Amino acid sequence: MKLYGRATSFNVQKVLWLLEELHLSYEHIEIGGKFGGLDSPEFARINPMKKVPVLVDDDKVIWESHTILRYLVASYGKNSWYKESPYERSLYERWMDWSHLIFQPAFMGTFWGYYRTPESKRDINQIETDLNKCFDCLNQLEAALADKNYLLGGEISLADVCSGAILYRLTSQGLTVPLPENVRCWFDRLKARSAYQKSIMSDFSELKAREAY
Repeated sequence: MKLYGRATSFNVQKVLWLLEELHLSYEHIEIGGKFGGLDSPEFARINPMKKVPVLVDDDKVIWESHTILRYLVASYGKNSWYKESPYERSLYERWMDWSHLIFQPAFMGTFWGYYRTPESKRDINQIETDLNKCFDCLNQLEAALADKNYLLGGEISLADVCSGAILYRLTSQGLTVPLPENVRCWFDRLKARSAYQKSIMSDFSELKAREAY
């Protein structure tokens, strides 16, 4: 099994986290960003979109981060990660879609607008707008986490991977982001997991004020 994508890519990190949680053996091939290679004919053959992450599992090629996550739990997650019931799967899949369509774009607005933009070029009003959207998302998570250790209850799921991966960079990029109580406790639980520490809590300082991908 091979995973293509630079370790500083947020979407790659989500896949790395799950691979570690599932205790799978894999080769991580750094590509994209400072490593280049996305426009090479060789990479285009495995992903015509020329983006990361890409997972190659024997003769199977899977791209798009959330599709990779679904593939991994369906193939290797057993019952603790993958549910046979379509309805039970929908319980975490709705959070995956929500994080991808609502929470992640708000976070990426702050990350690109604040962290990856030189100070002289920052649009403070837009950063505040995106940050307020993040606060709205955190409040939604706060309500969902009432009396729960994880978003679906007592066990971690893909709901936590897709939303929880955002928290580290959101709170570590230099902006003031107070976390509601339930979210803070959830974040503490995630940070205690070795897979989260290894895959998510990594140095991303090379991206500071870097406007190019």
